[in-house]
Amino acid sequence: MIAVPAQAQNREPVLVPDISEHDIVLRQGFTGADLLLFGAILDPDGGQAGAAYDIIVVLKGPTEEIRIREKERFLGMWVNADSVEYRSVPSFYALASSRPVAEIVDEQTAAIFELGLPYLQLSPSGSIDPAEQARFSAGLVDLRQRQGLYAQYEDGVSVSEGVLYRARLPIPSNVRAGRYVAETFAISNGRVITSATSEVQVRKEGFERRVEQGAEDYALFYGLLAVGLSVGMGFAAGRLFALI
Repeated sequence: MIAVPAQAQNREPVLVPDISEHDIVLRQGFTGADLLLFGAILDPDGGQAGAAYDIIVVLKGPTEEIRIREKERFLGMWVNADSVEYRSVPSFYALASSRPVAEIVDEQTAAIFELGLPYLQLSPSGSIDPAEQARFSAGLVDLRQRQGLYAQYEDGVSVSEGVLYRARLPIPSNVRAGRYVAETFAISNGRVITSATSEVQVRKEGFERRVEQGAEDYALFYGLLAVGLSVGMGFAAGRLFALI
């Protein structure tokens, strides 16, 4: 009879996550959105969890292959130099935490769960020197941050009375369509106690969707059309300036 309550106290808490929007539509004039991720930390019986937990929320977009090139100055001009191909790179990554990540978990745990921009597992194709890989990976992360596609908000999660949590993540206008996964981690004493996931579908509609579908179905025609439009606009601009 004495062991039963002690066993109940040792059971892991339950995360009940939700998202303000499970469906984001990219229409013409889309300027971005704010995504609210919220939920509750409960014990298995549905009551308040018996301990205080830190919360980390991570939102990832669909992965993609990417080539990153390094620019170097040659004879007064910037030219392409070395390049690295990556097999699987998140098209979007945003993290919010109740405290700075370094105060919540150690580096090993952060690396296992990819908790933070320095711990993203970017997989280059082929063999590459570790120092060069670190340099290119840092450049890729910096580029995505400047594009608004990667972000980290420490102290971006508020926890009320040890039960309710909420975090607001901005979604920029240049996000890629696809399936986005939001994962919430409850952490105590540097250890991930439990986690839960939710999904967000980002899709295109209208003219943007028709253009994307046309580019996929008629890739050769789409490429020739794009080149033709570029040449035509260049010729028209040249004639206009000649007349002026």
